[in-house]
Amino acid sequence: MSAQPHALIATFDKTPDLMRAAALVRDAGYKNWDCITPFPVHGLDTAMGVERSRVPRISLAGGITGFCAGMAMIWFLNGHDYKLIVGGKPFFSPLFAFPVSYELTILFTAFATIIGMFVLNKLPMHYHPVLKYDQIHRGLDDRFFIVIENRDPKFDPAATRALLATAGGAHITELEE
Repeated sequence: MSAQPHALIATFDKTPDLMRAAALVRDAGYKNWDCITPFPVHGLDTAMGVERSRVPRISLAGGITGFCAGMAMIWFLNGHDYKLIVGGKPFFSPLFAFPVSYELTILFTAFATIIGMFVLNKLPMHYHPVLKYDQIHRGLDDRFFIVIENRDPKFDPAATRALLATAGGAHITELEE
């Protein structure tokens, strides 16, 4: 009895074939799979059933945090820690706190976006078993691939192979861990 393969990978020659196959895999209920393409394919995320990214929400949270941190910092420093009356101006005013808050909004948004992207994409991932496939370089040139991993709850080597064959996949190959 052989061990279960890490994934099955199928090759497609044309973009429309990949789109049809992606919709078929999505409709079959697979969740842990991906498409490898040599260029961005408009509408592929819809065909795959990929949900909208959470990175914009993380960026917004970072921006709001930065703005509030800037306002709170100026309020604390000028209103409590170092009270200094200059020209009869109040200890705290959002008007003179705005430049600091604006800069911290930009800074925190940038950091939140970068960190959120890295965390959600599970980066840095220096190696993946798909890289062992001897034809993977074709995915950067002129071929399209669908990879279905064994961590998918619906993964069954025989049934998944049959689905990829039905979808029009050629050279369906088992990838080892």
